[in-house]
Amino acid sequence: MNGLWQVLLLALLPGLGNFLGGLAAEYGPSSPRLLNLALHAASGIVIAIVAVELMPEAVAALDGWWIAAGFAAGAMAYLLIDSWVESRQEQGGGVGVSGMWMIYIAVAVDLASDGLMLGSGSALSLSLGLTLALGQVLADLPEGYAVIANFRAKGVPRARRLWLSASFILFSVGAAALAFLLLRNAPDMAKMLALTFVAGLLTVAAIEEMLTEAHEAEEDSQGSVVAFAGGFVLFTLVSAGIETMIGAG
Repeated sequence: MNGLWQVLLLALLPGLGNFLGGLAAEYGPSSPRLLNLALHAASGIVIAIVAVELMPEAVAALDGWWIAAGFAAGAMAYLLIDSWVESRQEQGGGVGVSGMWMIYIAVAVDLASDGLMLGSGSALSLSLGLTLALGQVLADLPEGYAVIANFRAKGVPRARRLWLSASFILFSVGAAALAFLLLRNAPDMAKMLALTFVAGLLTVAAIEEMLTEAHEAEEDSQGSVVAFAGGFVLFTLVSAGIETMIGAG
């Protein structure tokens, strides 16, 4: 049970990161350029999570075709979720209250995938779970910024905006608990397949969702490239620092 409580605490972090990003949009400066840079940085972080933490774990334990299958399944899951959200937006006109709830659903699904990743990673080791949690905090800050900006544009009252932003924490915690309980006693192969599934989902989300939204907010500049590379470098340094501290301990 101690392990479960540790996972739940880790799963709070992505939701809190999203909420803090929302507070930054609510009370701090905002502009399309800042949103473009923030989303590029978040994309770099997500790609680093996949390249530095998730895929090396899988490559060390699974045959190539299992990795390909797991990654493809994650990518397909993202496409199915995205198609469902788009169809709901079209039915509701994509504006007003309906549009707001479609944004909410999309972000809730994303936070649930964060929780799935944390639960799967923590089932392998809590040190991996900690590294992934810190990386997701960094990546979810700009997402929280973007969602509050969207809610403001749709005229959602401030109190409701803040409550909706805070409620995203429930999705990351719930998904993490479910994944951990299902996988903690599962064979290592199942845990690794779960990681490759999440890797596929995150990779497609970073490219198709974060970068697309960044391009829609503002035209790319050299600063956008620097932000993307900086996000990758930042997470890599965080990961290396955690491994060093754990090794020294």
